[in-house]
Amino acid sequence: MSGLLEPGAHRAAGLTGDVAVAEALRRVEIAWLHALTSAGALDGTDAARAAAALAEARLDVDELARAAENSGNPVVPLVAALRGAVPDERLAAIVHLGLTSQDVLDTALVLLARDVVDRVDEDLTAAADQLAALAEQHRDDVMPGRTLTQYAVPVTFGLTAAQWLTGLLDARDTVRDLRGRLPIQCGGAAGTLSLVSDLTDDPVATARAFAAELGLRWPDLPWHTRRRPITDVGDALVGVCDALGVVATDVGVLGRPEIGEVREGSSPGRGGSSTMPHKRNPVLSVLVRGAALQAPQLGAQLHLAAAQAVDQRPDGAWHAEWPALRRLLELAVTATSQTTELVQGLEVDTAAMRAHADGAADQLLAERGGTGAPADYLGAAGRFVDTVLDRHRR
Repeated sequence: MSGLLEPGAHRAAGLTGDVAVAEALRRVEIAWLHALTSAGALDGTDAARAAAALAEARLDVDELARAAENSGNPVVPLVAALRGAVPDERLAAIVHLGLTSQDVLDTALVLLARDVVDRVDEDLTAAADQLAALAEQHRDDVMPGRTLTQYAVPVTFGLTAAQWLTGLLDARDTVRDLRGRLPIQCGGAAGTLSLVSDLTDDPVATARAFAAELGLRWPDLPWHTRRRPITDVGDALVGVCDALGVVATDVGVLGRPEIGEVREGSSPGRGGSSTMPHKRNPVLSVLVRGAALQAPQLGAQLHLAAAQAVDQRPDGAWHAEWPALRRLLELAVTATSQTTELVQGLEVDTAAMRAHADGAADQLLAERGGTGAPADYLGAAGRFVDTVLDRHRR
């Protein structure tokens, strides 16, 4: 993917592209050889020699992509390429032995998802740290509260930042929980491990060894047509994009010239217009908001495919997952990175906030008959900020 129509996709470089997919597929095949050895199904020396050859095999990603059309998935040409790289024909025959294409591709996509989740977690943490600092710094800085686009009662920017922070912490908790549950796929042709049963008395032990090799979980039985592991990934990442979208949309609104309470930090070459030299467009907010608007439909595509995963192996529903999942992985990494940069450079104009609050005092204080000052109406706002900050510190 070039990224011409996915601005910022370079931030996901090395995580979601075809090369990353091919390398994940290779890792799965090598791990399987080690698992068969652990279970006593293969001679250790033979497996080690075959695994070494697989590690050194040259993979032509463009050729694999073209050849995938003939088999409907990239695993068939990949296995052929890997076997061709093993100089001993007898050893070449043990490559992929006992697996099916879906085992390899599903597990490879889970590995990609894990790498993405790790990156997303890292960036969410960095963004959360910055939002915590903003919440603490602006704990008492009054600004107008707005509900249904209209003035409501006074709030503080610290509370606004604390709300953003809570959304990111919730999203991070979800992706961390997901990471601990990511499973391998291992079932053989129809989910019975039939060929593995011919190689060892305990095929399930082989599956467990396979999971251990990759640092994933053995989920007790294959999930070829139970796609909850994939929809769980999608749901977690859609939730991340939801939380990011709230931050980006708020920044976009509060940064409008007629409001001017916050603005994106400046960066050389960013935010310019092709025709209007005066403009400083909130590009990061725009792009993050765009990601948040795309993510739910990608998650829905995964659920749609899951509902059509029939028989013991799906006919087309499985294939329909791949582009949606990969795009969602890319969006989540990109948008989280962009949001981190956005909040780290955010410029807060507390004077504008206070001026708006004072200028609209008759509306903001109407709840109690218009008496008092904006700061008198904050109630538990400060305590809410402290509660969120305590959570962040834990």
